[in-house]
Amino acid sequence: MANEIIRNSLHSALDYIIPAPAEASAKSGIFRFCFDTKIIISDKASATDYDAAKLLKETIFDKTGIPVEIQKGEKKTGCIYMERCEGLSDEEYELTVSEDEIVARACGDRGMLYAVQTLRQLINLSGYIIEACCIKDRPKIQNRGFYHDASRGRIRKLSSYKKLADICSYFKLNQLQLYVEHSFLFSNFTEVCRDDTPLTAEDILELDDYCAKLHIELIPSISTFGHLYKVLRTKSFQHLCELDDPRKEKFSLEDRMQHHTLNVTDDRSFEFVKRELDEFLPLFRTDYVNICADETFDLGKGKSKKLAEEIGTGQMYVDFVNRIMKYCIEKGKKPMFWGDIIVGSPEKASQLPKQAICLNWGYSEEEKEDNTRILHDVPVRQYLCPGVQGWNHFINRLDAAYKNISLMCGYAFKYDAEGVLNTDWGDFGHLQDPAFSIPGLIYGAAFSWSGIVPEAVINSKISRLYYGDDTEQLLGIFRDLGMLEDNNWWQFVVLIEHLDGKSKPDELKGFYESLNIVKPEINAGLIDKKLDELRAIAKNFGEEGIYLTSRLILFAEGQKLTSRALFLLGQKLFGAADNIQDKCDDMATALESWLYQYKKIWRVDSRESELFRVSDVLCKCADALRECK
Repeated sequence: MANEIIRNSLHSALDYIIPAPAEASAKSGIFRFCFDTKIIISDKASATDYDAAKLLKETIFDKTGIPVEIQKGEKKTGCIYMERCEGLSDEEYELTVSEDEIVARACGDRGMLYAVQTLRQLINLSGYIIEACCIKDRPKIQNRGFYHDASRGRIRKLSSYKKLADICSYFKLNQLQLYVEHSFLFSNFTEVCRDDTPLTAEDILELDDYCAKLHIELIPSISTFGHLYKVLRTKSFQHLCELDDPRKEKFSLEDRMQHHTLNVTDDRSFEFVKRELDEFLPLFRTDYVNICADETFDLGKGKSKKLAEEIGTGQMYVDFVNRIMKYCIEKGKKPMFWGDIIVGSPEKASQLPKQAICLNWGYSEEEKEDNTRILHDVPVRQYLCPGVQGWNHFINRLDAAYKNISLMCGYAFKYDAEGVLNTDWGDFGHLQDPAFSIPGLIYGAAFSWSGIVPEAVINSKISRLYYGDDTEQLLGIFRDLGMLEDNNWWQFVVLIEHLDGKSKPDELKGFYESLNIVKPEINAGLIDKKLDELRAIAKNFGEEGIYLTSRLILFAEGQKLTSRALFLLGQKLFGAADNIQDKCDDMATALESWLYQYKKIWRVDSRESELFRVSDVLCKCADALRECK
């Protein structure tokens, strides 16, 4: 009877492991943690096994209070034994739990770490007692990564990037990239970074070392062609811009997404790229580099227009990318690049080096497989790159993230992609909190390792395992809150920038009407109801659940406020409503009060970076609300 009660209390922990193991079966019996429990590393262990053992020791102490000791030698009754064996692939592992012992078996370093990560999940789910079981596991896709924007607004603290690496490892991802446009302190970048808090060489070296101990490749990712808006607006580098006088217009978050391309007809552009790579690449131990080279919107429209008329922008693109890739290869690096340009000219892909890996991105909820098939047929080496759907929103759209990530992972299986790289961008100032991207990260990790599972199932598993939510409702509420967004952050930013002098009055009215802004009271009431549901179940959440909940509460309020502010602005500027100035004044105060709390939340996780730009948008809205009609 006692064993039955214990077994029922375990909530079938095997069912909650993420990613789901390839093979897992429950057995008779229970392993109990005691004060004489030891972690024993076999004599044949790799030096990195001790790092994995320390992770396991920390989890056991956190969940039981028992300070188990780490030893090296032969297996003993009652121990956790980390055993090296032959015949398994590098990431494959076996984990056996019985009444007398727990044995983790692996051939490779990653396999042993992943056995330990699975055991840590079982401990986090079950605490002092682990149900006897047998697990045999291996990944479906070899390269599984996460891509995080460290440029367009938010540069996080080094401790936050380390925590991101911890999460990636916990869910068995093996690659991590941080997107850099201007956010690294290059020796000749002082003008670019003088209003920022950039990453330094020491930051990268420390993070690279930290990732290596988790068997994660930290891959350099740096803009080398497009997306150099901030760089090309400086006095030091404006001469390299495709467009004339890039500094003539004041800074715009909207323009930053559109105008940012190097002039390929100027040899100094390539020298600039070489200097960047020479300084950046030696900081990383990986043999990969992502040169980005995406969204070169201005190519052939300015200084290179004559060359574009002669050979076409497609050939111009391939020629310049080829120079960059060959230079990387000479330095012993395998180049990666974003695929949005090459899928438009797939016949030119054969001109690129055979080592090149195309990062084939697509973010639609109904993303088609056409581009994947085209690149497969060329053939081109490719990763499939979905997204966590947080950019341009207060709260990530989990419904869209699930659909997009599951589709792209499915295409990766169908067309034998070499990897999946799940992306997290920071468009328009990186308003969204990084905590909101973790469920999407887990979707990508789970599906690329073991295959796609139903949305409700994965949300329940994540709620319980990662957020400590025994009700398994947290991610469902999170999902609903994102879907209750009236108007998104992109719409809000662009309207405020157009209001701030980018549009004439008639153009501004036309743009406002195109946003289809509705009276927000109905959605505001639904948001409040969802927040009350969240508060009601949050009392027993784990640490990560509480952290996420607090941010959902704040950002949901931001959703409501900006929707109301947009509606009031429309009434004030274009409507017939009178006597609303008091409401506008109150709304301006509410926005500024929310911004005060937002700044505190930002500074917990991130450096100051471009917080001032988010603040500037909200303050301009408040000013517009207070101005007389």
